[in-house]
Amino acid sequence: MRAQVGDKVVVHGRVVGAAPRTGTVVEARGSDGGPPFLVRYEDGHEALVFPGPDVHVEHEAGAS
Repeated sequence: MRAQVGDKVVVHGRVVGAAPRTGTVVEARGSDGGPPFLVRYEDGHEALVFPGPDVHVEHEAGAS
């Protein structure tokens, strides 16, 4: 999984009815855009994300 600054990270809920959390990649700390990602969520909280099967990246429009 790869991401660039500005991409969106969506973390799907692990329990029925839990809403997905969306955040913006602030920094990709792995080599060549790999994880972990420093993500800023909509509430301002920042966290390192080590993506698992419940996470996907939505690439910024116009990014190559």
